[in-house]
Amino acid sequence: MKNVDYIIVGDGYAGLFFAHQLIRNNKTFVLFSEGQKSASQVSAGIINPVVLKKFTTFWKAQEQIDFLKSTLKEIENYTGENYLIDAPIHRIFHDENEQSLWLKKSGNDNLLYFLDKNFDRLKVVKNDFLSGKVNQSARLNVNGFFTGLFSFLEKNENLIAEKFIYSDLDLEKSTYRDFTFKNILFCEGMGVKHNPFFSEIPVNPNKGHHIKVELSEKIPENITIKKKHFLFPLNEQLYFYGGTYDREQLHHEIDDSAVEQLKKGLTEFYPHPFEIREVNFGFRPTVKDRRPIIGRHSDYYNLYVFNGLGARGILNGCYFSKSLFDFIEKDIPLDKEISLERFEN
Repeated sequence: MKNVDYIIVGDGYAGLFFAHQLIRNNKTFVLFSEGQKSASQVSAGIINPVVLKKFTTFWKAQEQIDFLKSTLKEIENYTGENYLIDAPIHRIFHDENEQSLWLKKSGNDNLLYFLDKNFDRLKVVKNDFLSGKVNQSARLNVNGFFTGLFSFLEKNENLIAEKFIYSDLDLEKSTYRDFTFKNILFCEGMGVKHNPFFSEIPVNPNKGHHIKVELSEKIPENITIKKKHFLFPLNEQLYFYGGTYDREQLHHEIDDSAVEQLKKGLTEFYPHPFEIREVNFGFRPTVKDRRPIIGRHSDYYNLYVFNGLGARGILNGCYFSKSLFDFIEKDIPLDKEISLERFEN
């Protein structure tokens, strides 16, 4: 039997950012990965402190941005790679009213450091009413992040590339097959609905599509363009455009209507020919109050859940991984706004 401090079940942002907390605190662990691409692994990787429909910010936005940047530097120390792409979001304005609203809100204390007051005219795309830059926004190199961390975990024998079988878990002995463990963390996204210990947590699937396109006229490489959805370069040939939000069409197939929505959205501001080369989709685990769900099982005190990261998986996964680690290891209470206990009354 191999003894570990933690078993992590799940290989999205929640699982990998929590694994980082274990690495930096010299804890032993294994992470179970089925090898199927999670919603995290097909995500855009947008790091954005602003809700770009209403020009508002969200809970702990600055703290989350700052913590992510420091965490990615720590990860760079052992993977040797910098996964942060300095490509700020430029939000194309629909009309003069949006310009005025942006300027008005840029004076608010909580938006002062996010909404740039100087507008830009972008090349190649239609932006008759200019665009506003979101300061401190960026992107994560999603493919590089997962490839780099999986490689590191595999090299250090932390990665178990197989499906976790709940029936093989012996909670009385705290064993799973050939492992004994102190704690086990489930961070499975929508896969939690098949988990016999946490299947009742109120996470709901939000299906998101994106397309990879080849553009006839290239856009600048150092920006991310936002109008309805996000457009940015992936490599010399392909660009990412997406993603959609759908709570109704939840089958595990591509929705033609979502693809048409993306084609129409891109055509509205990109007046040049383009070709769709690939379509992908995933199911974001969302929560009604837009807060993650983190906590300990009410009966089994060494079972934990980390889920409900929603569309802000990078920021939520990074920031709250430390909250969960401190809760388990230091008995520091979780904030009520993220605690699993908020649903148990």
